[in-house]
Amino acid sequence: QEHLVESGGGLVQPGGSLRLSCAASGSISSRYIMGWYRQAPGKQRELVAGIASGGTTNYADPVKGRFTISRDNPQNTVYLQMNSLKPEDTAVYYCKATRFGGMIEYWGQGTQVTVSS
Repeated sequence: QEHLVESGGGLVQPGGSLRLSCAASGSISSRYIMGWYRQAPGKQRELVAGIASGGTTNYADPVKGRFTISRDNPQNTVYLQMNSLKPEDTAVYYCKATRFGGMIEYWGQGTQVTVSS
């Protein structure tokens, strides 16, 4: 059975850093496009960063230059390094695996990131 399990969230002060991890299991492999999304209270879920199977990455404008997505294919794990965190980065962060143009997708349960002094 396919699972995505996020970890690494928590409370951090503005300007601090966190690294989120997303461990994939089951049939989810390096062939999947992986993405990090976030949802703040009262807002829609939005894409933060994505990484293709070949390593090509894309980022939402608000996080460019601060966040870095990477993947360790042998470990079937995707990471999101978040630096220079701001209060507006506060949200639940979700990992998503996609294949076949979105016909197959899996979501993790989410991990809370709170940026506050």
